[in-house]
Amino acid sequence: MGNAIFLILFAIACSVAGQLTLKVGMTAVGQVGISTLQQPVQLLARLVSTPFVAGGLGLYCLGAVAWLSVLSRVPLSIAYPNLALTYAFTPVLAWLLLGESVTSLRWVGISIICLGVIVVSRS
Repeated sequence: MGNAIFLILFAIACSVAGQLTLKVGMTAVGQVGISTLQQPVQLLARLVSTPFVAGGLGLYCLGAVAWLSVLSRVPLSIAYPNLALTYAFTPVLAWLLLGESVTSLRWVGISIICLGVIVVSRS
């Protein structure tokens, strides 16, 4: 089970890092709207040529491979609730690393998520 816990944490870390990296990359790409969607080839070229977007997608793929390994070892009812930690870690790191605003109500929600993961993992 120790190996599975490492893989779960690794998948969570890849997901969170992927989100943060994609956010940085998409800030560099700029806002995607109707006008950019009307030129899909140019948009795709901008996306794949932005290192942070490519890196974020790579992290997602790496996390997906780790998650597949988790699913081959652990019951889904045990493994899946742990992914909720991405909803806690992502805004905390966005606040710390990207300077994003996190409201007090969101902090309460993050705390509830963490408490829920603890309760589910103990049951």
